Amino acid sequence: MVWVGYLGVAALVLCWIPQSIETVRAGRCNVNLSFLILSAIGSICLALYALSLGDPVFSILNVITTSGAALNIYYKLFPRTISP
Repeated sequence: MVWVGYLGVAALVLCWIPQSIETVRAGRCNVNLSFLILSAIGSICLALYALSLGDPVFSILNVITTSGAALNIYYKLFPRTISP
């Protein structure tokens, strides 16, 4: 059943890729800020938990997920402005 856990975490990591690409291209993030913050908090907590267990795979995957959330939060708070 360990593979089910790896599959789940991989899916969560992969879901941030298209959203992050869209966010960077647009220069802003249209995802709900509450969702982004809760997602970041959750993935940070999971990364810390995985690190405490000494599980490198879950640690790396959760750090990547946290990075995706952080990138989108940044563009949500500081959208790119278009110069006239």
